[in-house]
Amino acid sequence: MKKGSVLFILILIFYSCNQPQQIEFKSHGKVDYSITRDDEVLLDSIQRKTFLYFLNEHHPEWGIVKDRASLWAPSSSASTGFGIPSFAIGVERNWITREQAAQITLNMLNFYLNSVQSTDTNATGYKGFYYHFVRMSSGTREWDCELSSIDSGILMMGIIFARNYYNLQNEVEKQIRSVSEILLGRIDWSFMKMGPSGKFGNSLSMGWYPEKGLHDMGWIGYNEALFLYILAAGLDMKDVEESYDAWLKTYLWESTYEEFSHVAFPPLFGHQFSHAFIDFRGLADSYMKKKGIDYFENSRRATYVQRQYAIDNPHAWVGYDSLCWGITASDGPTTKYNFDDKEFRGYAGRGASGPHYNYFDDGTIAPYASLSSLPFAPEIVLPTIKSILEKQGGKVWGKYGFYDAFNPTANWVNDDFIGIAQGPMLIMIENFRTGLVWNYVMKDPIIQKGLNRLEFSYIK
Repeated sequence: MKKGSVLFILILIFYSCNQPQQIEFKSHGKVDYSITRDDEVLLDSIQRKTFLYFLNEHHPEWGIVKDRASLWAPSSSASTGFGIPSFAIGVERNWITREQAAQITLNMLNFYLNSVQSTDTNATGYKGFYYHFVRMSSGTREWDCELSSIDSGILMMGIIFARNYYNLQNEVEKQIRSVSEILLGRIDWSFMKMGPSGKFGNSLSMGWYPEKGLHDMGWIGYNEALFLYILAAGLDMKDVEESYDAWLKTYLWESTYEEFSHVAFPPLFGHQFSHAFIDFRGLADSYMKKKGIDYFENSRRATYVQRQYAIDNPHAWVGYDSLCWGITASDGPTTKYNFDDKEFRGYAGRGASGPHYNYFDDGTIAPYASLSSLPFAPEIVLPTIKSILEKQGGKVWGKYGFYDAFNPTANWVNDDFIGIAQGPMLIMIENFRTGLVWNYVMKDPIIQKGLNRLEFSYIK
């Protein structure tokens, strides 16, 4: 062999050995935890009731799902995004036929495909993104809401699930896959990217308004938007690594409860929404590798912190204890219930990551907060849900299962149901039981590419 040929081969070997390795990310499937037959019956009941929300509160022609069960409520793109796998869960549980679920899903996708994308204030979306809320009557922008990056992202995650789950060769399911590809491919991520100056760096903006442009706040860590960067990376967002770096630089490590030290975000939904779709067990990025834990463990610790916070109960709210906890975004009693030195709020992003790091805690408990943490900590979630049902009974249970929230201090219950609470609750229970949504999302090449681009890997 000639000297030049040997050198060339050595160069090739060196080059191949120094390229970033593509990791195949797999779902782990069912969470390893034994439950009793009575537990199964309870979870069946909760899931069945919760599923009825999506069955009854979607548009009969367009498929889009209402933001909440109230008659006046518009649709939200996030509720619809969570609704897509919810119909598949109904199929797997024999509550709806596959043909029915597929047709509703195709109706949803065709609605977004055919809706108006423009700068007009009365459109449905723009640049591949969609408004947070759209009218159930016209399918166009409701109120003066934003073109939402996060809500559009949740919708796209639902679409990713759909294009993998509906894999048959009949005409409806083939259309689901083809329309999904169009919707996923037409997002202009650069449109939502903020400039490098300012505290939000190169992060993705929270949204855009036709009247005034980009929202002045960006998605920086840590919160529910973890999946959004993985999605953007998988869909070829340019320089997404810069944006993700801006996200990671603002993480806050909370260690008040030392054994449960974690990247903090007080409302529990921030530790749950991304996990509804992506199986993070064992997965860590550069930040988490330094901490020695994966994102699943981070959410487990956040769940335990809320339980400990309720036990400590620093504000002496009625009802808080080891079996009554779960503070997250929800409706609240509002100021008309104020008395003595207690102040209550309406809808708010409540949460607690420790006694000195809590948002708007006013004694309001949301059942979906604990239930959506079922995969992380079933040993404390199941007893909590049983206790809430035993103590609160029919006061917190209605036609679609658990009501949004209750507050024992104010003697108040919110008898409404909210789509972005119903969806994660239903999905996370199913992920705990069978891994259904994880199994179909994790195989998607967009998710695989996104995780690789952001340099996620498995840790022990």
